[in-house]
Amino acid sequence: MKKTSYILILLLGAGLTAEAQNSKQTVVDGVSVSDVKMERSGAYIAVDMNLGLKDLAVEGNRAVLLTPRLVNGSDSLDLPSIGIYGRRRYYFYVRNGESMLTDKDEMSYKASEKPDGIAYHNIVSYADWMNGAVLSLHRSDYGCCNTLLARQDGTLGRHTEAFFPELVFVQPEAEIMKSRSLSGSAYIDFPVDQTVIYPDYRRNTVELGKIQATIDSVRNDKDVTITSVWLKGYASPESPYKHNTELAIGRTAALKKHIGQLYSFADNVIQTDYEPEDWAGLRRYVEQSNIDHRAEILALIDSDMEPDAKEWKIKRTYPEEYRFMLHNFYPALRHTDYRIDYNIRTFSDADEIKRIMAERPQKLSLNEFYLVAGQYEPGTDEFTDVFQTAVRMFPNDETANLNAANAAIRRDDFGTARRYLDKAGDSAEAVYARGALAVREGDYDTAYRYLNKAKGMGLEQAGRTLDELDKRRK
Repeated sequence: MKKTSYILILLLGAGLTAEAQNSKQTVVDGVSVSDVKMERSGAYIAVDMNLGLKDLAVEGNRAVLLTPRLVNGSDSLDLPSIGIYGRRRYYFYVRNGESMLTDKDEMSYKASEKPDGIAYHNIVSYADWMNGAVLSLHRSDYGCCNTLLARQDGTLGRHTEAFFPELVFVQPEAEIMKSRSLSGSAYIDFPVDQTVIYPDYRRNTVELGKIQATIDSVRNDKDVTITSVWLKGYASPESPYKHNTELAIGRTAALKKHIGQLYSFADNVIQTDYEPEDWAGLRRYVEQSNIDHRAEILALIDSDMEPDAKEWKIKRTYPEEYRFMLHNFYPALRHTDYRIDYNIRTFSDADEIKRIMAERPQKLSLNEFYLVAGQYEPGTDEFTDVFQTAVRMFPNDETANLNAANAAIRRDDFGTARRYLDKAGDSAEAVYARGALAVREGDYDTAYRYLNKAKGMGLEQAGRTLDELDKRRK
């Protein structure tokens, strides 16, 4: 579909890395730290770590305060502390109705009841100075009357902004009319040389039910209008071509009449066609089989002989193979292909589109998926799910694959992004997305190649990303 506009998502500084210990290390006396992680999401930054307190000993009249701290030059921020109190210190605060050493956000424990480990998690508002800030763990030991007795600091890691190039999501062109179709094949049995449908004859109940179920699946939907029911009847080649023509026409007309009796369609809705002998179908069956003289039979099928002469030649030259085909291939050649064409109304309300996406996503256009994606924060599960659902509905559409790839890049799901980019085409936006993926993977030679190509194709975002990449790599 034609591209008409973009979602530009600027991700410079939207993701973070932490130069921190993931293995357990003792950074201050008695306290081990592991799995340190600092991640920024928009206006906030989250700090996570696992603290091991098993070896931390605190005397009865002492207290130990553990405070994670962010520092960058003259700027600093103390995060909520963990207080471990000896028995006398603990009850002193309780008896006097005082808060502990810091404030109400402090996690406070009596030394004899402290856990062996704490999964520390805290979220604070992000400030620009935090880019490059060092995260440390500060230990303060207190005695009677809150006298500071000792102090230790252990470095945990450094918070640095990662480079996320801006991503270009492409808005598909809105469909003037959402036209869709459902199709299938039914194998309706007729008595020999007859064109009358008997619904209870052999498997006709099942085969007629297939067509009826397909029609009902859209006919009962208030958002759908059926525009055409197309039927094409086929016969197998074992009778004279003229007779097969009469059978194909008559049997297709009988099916049209049967459907017309079930539904009150307008006269011009049910359209019919016919193929007197399904030689193309026979060729597929022969080609996929291990039948003797397969190559010779295929050559006869492909020849320009008249149908009756062709069928007689196969029958006379390869009688055993002909009998095999007659019993195993020919029955499947007597079938009716059907297609239900219908239009779906347009949806514009975001809440309605969300409901349709959850219940019947095949009713949505790519543009409708795009519109509802704008209701979600980029990078969230909901945002990603919109584009992944869209590409499932339109698996071969280049724009659907491009947007799904961008959503995957946004979440650092590189394998998924590459898979979608393989089907995203070679537009400037697709070339740029390959460059953005290479940036995130740290493959800068590849990134420069794609970004320069996208810039040469006129995509201005590529120039901005190249400038930013140059600055960061100096």
